[in-house]
Amino acid sequence: QVQLVESGGGSVQAGGSLRLSCTASERTFSSYTMGWFRQAPGKEREFVAVINWSGRSTYHADSVAGRFTISRDNAKRTVYLQMNSLKPEDTAVYYCAADHQGAMYVTPWEYDSWGQGTQVTVSS
Repeated sequence: QVQLVESGGGSVQAGGSLRLSCTASERTFSSYTMGWFRQAPGKEREFVAVINWSGRSTYHADSVAGRFTISRDNAKRTVYLQMNSLKPEDTAVYYCAADHQGAMYVTPWEYDSWGQGTQVTVSS
């Protein structure tokens, strides 16, 4: 398993932007598929975005497509989630996750390692 540390969460007004970062402890980071998930109080963890090992292939949930962008910098062992046009319904704890299998999964149980999460709060 790889250790993941998220940062960049915070409180913002609707329409604002945040960029989340997730840094990995292992140099093998460049071989992992990376995903972002979120979990609001009382709700299940839901898929947000995924990126393959090279960064050339990405997929975003319909609820965030066009507003959020996942990217990665393998030299820095970091994956990012740029969040624009934030809405109150985006309020949640955001988690990054790593998967060594190479496929771009959208279900959380496929992922091997998880970060501790970072809170994002969007006020109206």
